[in-house]
Amino acid sequence: MQQLIFDLALSAERYLAWYQGSAQRVLMYSRDGRSISLPAHHLRPFLTHEGIYGSFVMRFTPEGKLLSLERITD
Repeated sequence: MQQLIFDLALSAERYLAWYQGSAQRVLMYSRDGRSISLPAHHLRPFLTHEGIYGSFVMRFTPEGKLLSLERITD
């Protein structure tokens, strides 16, 4: 199982673009510099009134299928 760790600071206003249909994916970089394009709906469980802030670990198969996404603490 492969994994990437990334830090995200996404305001609620920016995430609103997904609800309005103008965005479907969130683009970010992992801590090791790899580019991540994640469907926005995977981040919905972490959304608060302020937005989505924190560090996350994403685990996926060798084929790139998402297995899990969870918030971590450093």
